[in-house]
Order: sequence, then C-alpha cells, then structure tokens
Amino acid sequence: MSPYGSDLPHRPKGLGGTPMPRRPMRRKLLQALTAGVVLATATGCSYTWKDFPRLGMPTPVTEEAPRILSLWQGSWAAALITGVLVWGLIMWSVIFHRRSRTKIEVPPQTRYNMPIEALYTVVPLIIVSVLFYFTARDESKLLALSAKPAHTINVVGFQWSWVFNYVENVDGDVSTPKPRLLPVPEGAEGEAAKPRTTQVPKELASIPDRFLKDFPAGAEGVYTKGVPGDRNPDKGWPGPTLYLPKGEKVRFILSSNDTIHSFWVVPFLFKQDVIPGHTNVFEVTPTQEGTFMGKCAELCGVDHSRMLFNVKVVSPEKYRAHLKELAEKGQTGYLPAGIKQTDPARNAETNKL
Repeated sequence: MSPYGSDLPHRPKGLGGTPMPRRPMRRKLLQALTAGVVLATATGCSYTWKDFPRLGMPTPVTEEAPRILSLWQGSWAAALITGVLVWGLIMWSVIFHRRSRTKIEVPPQTRYNMPIEALYTVVPLIIVSVLFYFTARDESKLLALSAKPAHTINVVGFQWSWVFNYVENVDGDVSTPKPRLLPVPEGAEGEAAKPRTTQVPKELASIPDRFLKDFPAGAEGVYTKGVPGDRNPDKGWPGPTLYLPKGEKVRFILSSNDTIHSFWVVPFLFKQDVIPGHTNVFEVTPTQEGTFMGKCAELCGVDHSRMLFNVKVVSPEKYRAHLKELAEKGQTGYLPAGIKQTDPARNAETNKL
C-alpha cells in the first residue's frame, strides 16, 4: 500500500502470477517502427535521390517556380529543425526522467515557472513571424506585374472545362478589331455622358480597364474552347491544350462564367482562384518545352474532376504558328470572359488590392 492510500501499478503478470517478459513488447515496438518507415518511404519509390531535394514537388518549368520551391524547402527545413528539437526533448524526458523500478515516489513537479512559460509563448511567435515574412515577401514577388507583358491570355473557367482567349494581333493589322461605340451609362452627366469608342471587344468587357490598357494594338484574338472529352494529341491526356511560348512572359487574366474554379498548372508550382465577378492576374515565363498537366483545384460541382487541361510550351515560332492555325479554323475573336458587371464594380479594385 502506497502512502497515497492505493497500490501503484506494478509490472504486469502473466498466467500463474509470473511477470510478463519485456522482450515481446520491445519486439512489437521494433515492428511498429519498421512498418512506419516502410509506409513513409513506399510512396516515393518512383522517385530517385536526385528528386529528393524537391521534397515531392515536380521539376519547375518557369522562371518564377524556383522561388516557390525554395519557400517549400525552407518550410520543411524549419519544420524538421523544430521536430528534431521537440522529439529530442521528449526522448530526453523519457530516458532520464522515467520512473525508477525500485522507487515509487512521485517525481518533482514544476509549476508556475515564468521563464519556461514565457519561452513557450515567445518561440512559437518567432517561428510564425519568420514563416509569415518569407511567405509575404515571395507572394509579393510572384504577384508583381510587368509594365508590358509579351503575351496576354484570358483563361475562363466554366462548368466543366476551359476557354483560352489569346489576346494577340494574329493578322498583324493594328486597325483590327474595328472600334465600337460604348453605351452611355443611364443618367450620366458631363464627361461620362459623351460617346466613347473602344477597340476592346464586348466579350472582354468584364475585364478591368487597368488590364485592358496593356493589350497589344490590333489584338483581334483567337480562342480555344474545351470540353471534358478533349484529348491532347501528343500525350492523350484529357482536356483542351493551352499553348505557351518558351522564354517569353505571359500574363494570365482569370475569370469565371459561373462558379469559383482554380487554375493550376502542376509544374508551375502555382495556382490561383478563378472567381466570378473578380479578376485575378499573374505572370509566368516558361523555361522548358513540353506538355504539362493542369487541373481545377477548387471543388466546383459534380463534374469538378473532369475539369482538366494541358499546357504545351513550344518555341515562339511554333506558338505564332498555332495562333494562325486557330484563325484558319475560324476560331477568331473571343468568347465571353466572365459574368457581366457594372462599370463601377468592374473597376472597383485598384492595383494595390
């Protein structure tokens, strides 16, 4: 009987009252650790040691992707250092502060230790602050827009595929498309009531003015509209194919015709939501030719899993040749780029948002 009025647990006994051996327990622990190692490494059997530094990320294929990969690797390094420290403290406590076999007293308890409690609060704050700093720094770089991108592509998500509007001067004539008269807002006065013309087609009228001004002169454009049953001619992968020129900056203007989607090209290591009534924009410069998988990364309805597409990075010459092929097929102009918006709503956001 202990001084606290009850028997403390002793070593478990087997049949006949004899103590159970410790060896089976150790054997089970070793088996559990072995199974854990197998499970942790089995999923990476298709990777080589050359792939290990990327920690599961695909090979970057744009100038911007290595920054994302570096942030990913840094986050893993910080998590590993923190984990090793915590695991080390746990093992140290288990080994050096375990209950003695011969002594039954309760070990000394530490309460209301202000330095330790302050450490518990300050260290997590420092970790989160460092991660926030590097994330905010890289995000601002990744979302920065150039003064004049070489190419602009309007990506329109709809249930259940994609439209790619290539905002390009395919025919080389800066007088096309022909200017059209803009409607005068009801009740407008002064300058707002004066008739205005624009070369921007009505299909792209939902795109904010701050992006329209960067369109190339005479951009009559061509388009590709996909369906889930499309197949890439090179790989046989499902979905329509978006062509991009290698080594030239491309601005993506994302819009939606119905619900929220997400535009994700896997080896870009980057994705961004496609939101109705809101225009998201980002830029990339492809650095590697090839065909790469893309998909919608936002649960957008019953056939979300079919919203697949492909990105084919080719030479600038082949890119221009593809645009001419689309024009020869009659796929000239643009398809509607998102839901209709009033002018104040369309231009409500600024470049700082």
